[in-house]
Order: sequence, then structure tokens, then C-alpha cells
Amino acid sequence: MKINKEDILKNHCYTELVYKRINKKLGTNFSKEESEALIKKVLAETDIAYFNKKGKNFYITNIEYNIKITVNSNTFRIITVDRIKKGNIE
Repeated sequence: MKINKEDILKNHCYTELVYKRINKKLGTNFSKEESEALIKKVLAETDIAYFNKKGKNFYITNIEYNIKITVNSNTFRIITVDRIKKGNIE
């Protein structure tokens, strides 16, 4: 299945809960705007080769930022952002 990066960039969205989840998982205290800016920047800068689809989600891995973003493939809703653990790059 071909992944359309532009669709993800254009349509990704957030829930109120995800902002707290992002800060908790990354150990940050970003505002909503800062979280959104980070996600948008990572999505834009990540090569399509690091966009994977498994089941109902897209997983976008960016080694430079050391994070993996999980996006629902139907709604384009950001589910979570995780730090990449050593040896756990997909």
C-alpha cells in the first residue's frame, strides 16, 4: 500500500488528550502550539521511507528528533509520540 505523506501532513489533527500524552511521553511541557509545530515539522522533514503502516495506524520514525509518531490511518488523528529506544527503530 502506498502511503501519501501529503495527505497526512494536510489532514493530521489532535484531541485534547494527546497534548498531555505528548508531554508525558517526551518529558516536556509544550503548549498546544509547540506540540503541533513539532509534529508538523517532524512529519514534513521525515523521508517517506520512514512512514510505515501497520494495521490501522501509520508510524513515522524520525531518528534526528529521536521520536516515533503514531497516526490513525482513517482519521489522521495523532495518537501518541514516543521516544525511540535504542535497538527499537522500525
